[in-house]
Formats: sequence, structure tokens, C-alpha cells
Amino acid sequence: MTKSTAPRRSRRSLLRAAVLPVAVAGSLVLVPLPGAFAATSADAVISEVYGGGGNSGATLKNDFIELANKGTAAFGLAGYSVQYLPGTPSAGSQWGVTPLTGSVAPGARYLIAESAGTGGTVALPTPDATGTLALSGTSGTVALVNGTAPLTCKTAADCAAEPRIKDLVGFGTAVVREGSGPVAGAGNTASVARKAGLPDTDDNAADLVAGPTSPVNSKGEVPEGDTPPEPTEPGTARIHDIQGTTRVSPLAGQTLQGVPGVVTAVRAYGSKGFWIQDPNPDADPATSEGLFVYTGSANPTVKVGDSVLVTGKVAEYYPAASAGGQSLTQLTAPSIKVLSAGNPVPAPFVLNDKSIPVPYAPDAAGGSIEGLTLQPGSFALDRYESLEGMNVQVKDVRVIQATDQFHELWVAARRKDEKSKRGGVMYLGYDNPNSGRLMVQSAPLEADRPFPVANVGDELTGVTDGPLDYNRFGGYTLIANTIGARQDNGLEREVTKEAAAGELTVATYNVENLDPSDPDSKFAELAAGIVTNLRSPDILTLEEVQDANGAVNDGTVDAAATVQKFVAAIKAAGGPAYDWRSINPENNKDGGEPGGNIRQVFLFNPARVSFTDIPGGSATTAVGITGTGKATALTASPGRIEPAEDAWASSRKPLVGQFAFKGKKVFVIANHFNSKGGDQGLESRFQQPTRSSEVQRIKQATLEQAFLAKLLAADPKAAVVSLGDFNDYQFSPALSTLTKDGVLRDLVNELPERQRYSYVFQGNSQVLDHILVSPAVKHAKYDIVHINSEFAQQASDHDPQIVRIKP
Repeated sequence: MTKSTAPRRSRRSLLRAAVLPVAVAGSLVLVPLPGAFAATSADAVISEVYGGGGNSGATLKNDFIELANKGTAAFGLAGYSVQYLPGTPSAGSQWGVTPLTGSVAPGARYLIAESAGTGGTVALPTPDATGTLALSGTSGTVALVNGTAPLTCKTAADCAAEPRIKDLVGFGTAVVREGSGPVAGAGNTASVARKAGLPDTDDNAADLVAGPTSPVNSKGEVPEGDTPPEPTEPGTARIHDIQGTTRVSPLAGQTLQGVPGVVTAVRAYGSKGFWIQDPNPDADPATSEGLFVYTGSANPTVKVGDSVLVTGKVAEYYPAASAGGQSLTQLTAPSIKVLSAGNPVPAPFVLNDKSIPVPYAPDAAGGSIEGLTLQPGSFALDRYESLEGMNVQVKDVRVIQATDQFHELWVAARRKDEKSKRGGVMYLGYDNPNSGRLMVQSAPLEADRPFPVANVGDELTGVTDGPLDYNRFGGYTLIANTIGARQDNGLEREVTKEAAAGELTVATYNVENLDPSDPDSKFAELAAGIVTNLRSPDILTLEEVQDANGAVNDGTVDAAATVQKFVAAIKAAGGPAYDWRSINPENNKDGGEPGGNIRQVFLFNPARVSFTDIPGGSATTAVGITGTGKATALTASPGRIEPAEDAWASSRKPLVGQFAFKGKKVFVIANHFNSKGGDQGLESRFQQPTRSSEVQRIKQATLEQAFLAKLLAADPKAAVVSLGDFNDYQFSPALSTLTKDGVLRDLVNELPERQRYSYVFQGNSQVLDHILVSPAVKHAKYDIVHINSEFAQQASDHDPQIVRIKP
């Protein structure tokens, strides 16, 4: 599956990745200290160590080690371990090891449960990893290690020279520590934890401090019962004080007493909690009056309209930080007192053309905008952030992305955003991301109130309102207490025109991780689209065809079972008996789902077109060009373009085939460039967002363009069709590279602007799939056939495309 920013989830995941603040580090000049380690960590650090679990006087039953990530990208822990050495090691002392898996999201914590004692009354929150290390409560050394083999160093100097150590904490009287000395104060009732902002100056005594235990897992959960006492009267802080005038709370990390507010919405699924809003706002439009109260695994007990006092810890949660996402300010580990019920909720802020600025975000030259004062009248992202947690409203809004399986859809809060021909919103350039796009989810459970099943162009009539949330899959999201009634716009699936006599039809379709274990209904729906909507094209390139056992990661690479089942489904739908060609990839070398071994496949109707089989093509053999003029041919058909080049690492290699139609050669290239996974999202806290995956696609385009240049040098009249899922836009550097020197022209640019899309992501109708042709192909009738991307019921997340040519 491909998309325009970070990878989409495969299942519902609204649980918290973290609930603790991340401070922005300032400049610091380091002076070398005795025993200091060679390099400080900019990402993963040991954030807390506790060895008193289950000891006399302890509350917690287990020892634990907690990691944190202060970087801007997820930190993978595969192959890493945490290791422990006694504070005063003897000649026979050895490092104990707990292997780790998974990753630590930016701004998140990662909890490792170690051995339990016989005492204690409170269990840790569900750990992310579990080991058997028996830590001392008062003195020892813990290291985060790149590897699982036990360390052998036993002095500070030797460990400072050990390149596998990522971070190290010595506590109590530990001989092995960072800096001038270990951090003091650990005991049965106290852990040692890194100070606010997660400093790492390689001096344990300076960077960490002893205090009450505060373990947090990757979901942001804390030990049950680890909450402050119920508030009895309002404290001094109000919600607008907590939210502040920037994206990060000025009170982050502080536990506040008795924050007053009225409950505006309750969520008892996924990320459980409720929203409160102050009915007595301040006069500053930059400070939000709403706030989310996160209740962890516990269902909220409050109701909409309750006037409450909440005591809790202010935290910045980064649900999408791995892709540069913004944070959500919230209160965690709350204690709640209900003062009264049935109070009116504050009136919603109306989001529309007047209140949402056209400019999307301030430009920080790729840097973070977190510390900038919000300008809600100037930038859309600032407007949304200034309303974070507050009641907002949209009215009579157009649906611009259909309802998905997770019961969410997107609407256009601004009517003036660029409209597609069929009711969506067009994404036509990096400089215009469409500022009015807004995700809508439901506050009540689906069982309590069915969510509307809407297609693009439908309308939610009347009022849709509720608090403005932020999540990793859509950024700013309206959590609807009230949702408008669906008005059907009558959207229909398109059918392409019939080919004229003498026209060859060539189509492309991303069939979204197709394998034999998929239900027969998926095969049938895809087949019907090919037969009915594409009118059984002569040549069809497929992307995302998986091997015979799909995601089972057992070394299977052959996809014959998948293709044969699909060919049979097409024939059963009334289509031709397609023949096919492909090349099996090397196991797990082409990206996609591990074990799936996705690849491109040629289907062709042998009654209309013939395939020129030329032996020699393999997963690792580069196809070349032989001959000139009319004798120009491939050295292998099917073949792959430069499969050994680094540009194709963990990515699909283009599949090239030579066909014949009415005596004319046609060269077809089936493409699936690397995905946009890892790119910072449009709503990123880094502006302008970094499109890191673009680098590889440019390299891929460069290799294919060079191959095409050789082919056209041999035969300038060669008919070439290059098509597939390029995972990039018509205005992107990758497509500009591919079409350099006129070797190809991108047919999507010949459509009216309002029709240039094959995929819908975060409310933007956009181009990821393309059909390009060589200069000799003068007659090219191109069509994007909209049968999936705009509909709640989809056979694939991509629309197929087709071109009618006369070679």
C-alpha cells in the first residue's frame, strides 16, 4: 500500500505512544570530565533506573529500566539490549543482559520490567520488554548496548572506550559511570531519573536525580493507582495557562492541582479520556481553552456537561512524532472531582472560509515551529493548534475522503479549497496543501451511534461539532459529538471508453498486496473492475502482487498461485484468458510487507497482443539493449532495470517487457517506486516538511531515464509505455528526472487539472500512479478510471489507469 506521507496503519491504533514532555535543548559547551563517554546521545537514552522493586518499603513489585527517545525519528531497538553490572564489580562479575525488540518513538518511553521481589503492592504498567536482571536498590550500572553479547569492561575508562555502549547510567557508588561520579540517592523507594529535557552531558551526577518512581510504558500508561489525591478546590492554573501561546505547554512536566473545566466529550475506546473546556476564556486567541485528560486504560467516569476539577501532570504526547508530527498537550494520571452535572458546554468555534487562513503553516526552513508564537489569523496550522481540545463546528461540509474501515472520513471546512471534478480537493503543488482539510471521527462508540458511510462529494448537512483532537493518522481531527446527516451526491464508478480499431490498450493497477489468502470477493471485485470498468485491456501491469503464501515469511517467492487465481477470476467475470509474465524477486529484497515479496506482473491478452520471450532475465540480471532501428530489442524479456544498484534497495525493480501488436514492437515498463514512508507529514512540526524518501525515487528515476535514453538512442521511433505506481506527484523532482530530455511525457499533465488524481490521502486527491509514453507515441488517449479512491467500498486504495495508443 502506498501513500503520500508516513505509512498508514493496518489496524486501529489510537493508544498513546508517550505522555511525557520533550524539551527543546539549548546550546551547550561540554568540558571533558574524568570518565566521560565519547559522544552524547541525541536520541535514545536511559531515562530511569529502579532496583528496589519488591524490597522492604517498596510500593512497586518489580525492578525496571526505562528508555526515552528525545530525537525526531523512531529509534529501532532490534539487536539492542540493556545490561547490568554490580556497583563494585569483582573479578568474577559479569554483565547481565536483557535483549530488546521494537522501537522507541520520538518523545516516547519504553519500559523494561526486570526481576520482582517478594514485597510491593503495585504492578508496573504493561512492560514493552521483560528481563530477569536483579538490580541492586542502591548501587549499580545499567547500559544501553548495540548488541546482545555481554560487555566485558569493568572500569569507567574501559567502558568509555566500548563503541557498543549507546548510553550508560551509574548510580549509588558505582565504579562504572559517566562523568565525575554516579548519581546518588537510589533506594527501595527512590529511582534515579534523567532531569527535565532528558539532558545527556555524559555526567550521570549532573544529568540524573533521585526521586519517586515514575515508570511509563510506550502507551503512556503509569502504574494503577499512581494518581494524586482528589482535588477539593480550584488551583491557580487555568487551561489557557497550560496551553500557552506556542505548541508546547510552558507547564509541561508539572503536576497541577484542581484545573477547572466543563466536560465537552468523552472517549471510551482507543486513547481513553475526556475533553474539558474553560467556560471563562482569556482574551488571547493564541491560547486554547480546551484540554484532553488522558485516563490510560481506565474508562472515563465523567459525563458531558460535568463541571470538574482535575489534578494531573501536564504532558506533551507525540502521536505522530516518527514522521515529525506535532504534540498534543494533555493532563495525565488524573484525579478528578465532579462539582456539578448538566452544565452547558461552551459554544463551538466555527471553522469555515473566514476563520481558516489560506496559508498552511509558517516556514521555518525545515526547522521546528514548536517554539514559535501562534498566529491563528495567519496560518491554518496555527489556527488549529490554538483550538486544540476546544469545541469546534463545521456546517454543511463536503466529504473529500470517503469513510474508511476505521469509521473516519475527511471534510472540506473551507469551501474554496481547490475542488476536483467529482467533489474532492485537488493537491496540485507543495505550496498548496489545502488548509481546510479536516478529519472527522466519532466520540461515541460505533455501537452507540452508527458512523455515516459516505463517498467523496457527499455532504454532511447541518452541524458537525465536538472537540478538536490530534492523532497520528490525520493530524487535527474533529471528534464529533454531533455529526451531520449524509446527503448522497450519487457518485458512480467510471467506465473507460471503448478502444477504436487499431488501438492498443495498456493499463496499470495497484492491487494492494494481493495474495491467495485474500477473500474470493477481493479477487472478484478487482476482476470486475478490469473487465467492466477498464474494458479488458490488451496489456495490464499489476503492482503489489504477493507470493503464493502472502505475508508468511518462509522464503517463498513464487507468485504463480496468486496470478493464476487472479487470471481465473478475470475469466469468470467475462474477461479474456490472460497470459502473464513476471520475475520472482529475491526473498525480502523488494520491500513491502515482510515475507510478501511484492512484485510487478504483466498480464496480456494473447488474442490481441503477443509477448516476445527473450531468455536471460532474472532477479539480479540487468536488462540491456541490442540492435538499432527496427532491430532494436531487449537483451531479456521480461527483464529488470539495474537490479543491483543501491537505488533499488528494499524496493521494487522495474519490469521491462517486449510486446508485439499488429506487427509493431511495443516496450512496456511496469514500475513501483519506493514508498513515501518516513516522510514528514504536511502537518509536521517541521516546516517545510522533509520528504526524505524522495531521494531514493530520484535515484530510481535517474536509472530508468538512462535506460530509456539508450533505448531511444538505438531507435528514436521506439514505442515505449512506462506505467505503474511511482509513489510521487506529477510536479515532483522524481517525475521531472524521469522525463528529462524528453525521453517520456507524463500523460496526467494532459488532463484538465481537476481530473489529475488516482489516490486520496488525508483529504487530498493526488497523483501517485502515472502512464508515460515515448515521443514516438503521438496517439495516446489517457484515462484515470475512478473506481476506488473516492469510495467507501474499495477493491484497492488506488484507481487504475489506461491509455489507448497506436504504435
